[in-house]
Amino acid sequence: MNTEHWRISSDGGPHIVAIGGGTGLSTMLRGLKYYSRNITAVVTMADDGGGSGMLRHDLGMPPPGDLRNCLQALANVEPVMEDLLAYRFHDGSLAGQSFGNLLLAALDGISDSFEEAVERMNQLLAVTGQVLPVTSENVNLVAEMENGTSVRGESKIFSFKRSQHCRIRRVRMEPEAPPVLPKVIDALREADVIVLGPGSLYTSIIPNLLVPGVADAVAESQALRIYVANIMTQEGETEGYTLSEHLQALFDHGRPDMVDLCLANSAVIPEEVRQRYRTENAQPMLVDGDAVRAMGVELICEPLSDETKRYKARHDSMKLARAILDVVEDRCVRTWTDQGVRYVRER
Repeated sequence: MNTEHWRISSDGGPHIVAIGGGTGLSTMLRGLKYYSRNITAVVTMADDGGGSGMLRHDLGMPPPGDLRNCLQALANVEPVMEDLLAYRFHDGSLAGQSFGNLLLAALDGISDSFEEAVERMNQLLAVTGQVLPVTSENVNLVAEMENGTSVRGESKIFSFKRSQHCRIRRVRMEPEAPPVLPKVIDALREADVIVLGPGSLYTSIIPNLLVPGVADAVAESQALRIYVANIMTQEGETEGYTLSEHLQALFDHGRPDMVDLCLANSAVIPEEVRQRYRTENAQPMLVDGDAVRAMGVELICEPLSDETKRYKARHDSMKLARAILDVVEDRCVRTWTDQGVRYVRER
């Protein structure tokens, strides 16, 4: 990593709470840790596919995959250890399973609770800040379509939605009111900045808001609340959605006063990348700025895509982190309080 980007202030930087899951959240965290030591990643626990689904089914534990991605992103370990966390077995009954998932499963086995296991892994990997599951309850995601059909299981939503040829009307949890991890609410109350996304709208971001207390804590926070828009729409979730429709879905599942500012990509997506995504019925995010601003959300567009990805549209970790910190520096005042240095949003 280019050390010219290392810019953590003497106070450790703003208290940032990032909410989401999947690769979008971990990509952003890789950049943010170069600007703050006060990071809390709040991660969805609705995953039931792949290696996570296998461990969830076989061991009865919450899915470790999204947590492992975020822990790995914020870890401060030797390169060999980072390679080990990402390593996936290729043969036998462990084929497709990652070592990081198995490590967290082993910690769960020797701990009194899954929460304690995650805390131990935070310590083991010398994580910058902390990574928290939004709940330790065994939850499932249910998607209800506009045609009245529904499907249970996060991993099944993609193919089911495609077969129905209609939009998702809403998603919900089973059980409907899983208990939130108390540390999550504490972190949201102490946050200077709350970031929603980037990531899959219905399966990574919104599931966190369905856990009682989370949406209210975000809406009632005095922090600067930022939504990071995806670069592309997503097949099996948001085909044809504009940016304002992403925000509306977020508000419909949470609260309409949850976001102050939206950060969107302005870089042109190369034609060869667009062509690849057309085969998935996906396209660059249509930024309908007037509609976004009519919702009471400020819009900032910056070139945020990773130009080194030849056939994929992904955020650049450092560009995104720098854009977020630029917004914080412009919208917040560094203030000394009884709790230490805080970054207070200007009204």
